[in-house]
Amino acid sequence: MNLPTNLWLIRHAPVDGPRGVIHGPDAPADLGDAVGFAELKARLPANALAVCSPARRTRETADKLGLVAMEQPAFREQDFGAWTGRRHHELERELGPAYREFWKSAASKRPPGGESFVDQIARAGDGLARLPAGEAILVVHSGTIRAVLAIALDLAPDSALRFVIDPLSMTRIDRLENGWRVVAVNAR
Repeated sequence: MNLPTNLWLIRHAPVDGPRGVIHGPDAPADLGDAVGFAELKARLPANALAVCSPARRTRETADKLGLVAMEQPAFREQDFGAWTGRRHHELERELGPAYREFWKSAASKRPPGGESFVDQIARAGDGLARLPAGEAILVVHSGTIRAVLAIALDLAPDSALRFVIDPLSMTRIDRLENGWRVVAVNAR
């Protein structure tokens, strides 16, 4: 019998920057929520494998949680290509109806030079396949957590985008021998 992999999916701390921006990987984390970090750290298993995306905000969040996390590109946030660093309201003003149409069914569409959420699901699946059995803490992005939920629950990508994943929240999923078990989503 194969041992389960217990996944502790942590969304990074809020971005320390302006709201309404599609932030790139170099955006820093706001690490000021001492109570939130302490409560989250107390819930995490000791001696677990720790993984983060290569983004600055996930590395900073993992460090603040006292984790020595190895970077795994498969768990990075969706690449929004030419839209990265731009404000949503500016893109909407510039692109008009085309921008609004993108968000009506965003899962399979790619921003210019970017990737779709469907692409992100495939990438996250590759990352999950490389995780060993046991306890694993992944400090990642809301899109990555939604992608893992799509895999675990066998959801259509558009449906998985409906999950709310707050900063410094925890989602618990177990990969079992015959499928998945969802323990908690967006727990604070």
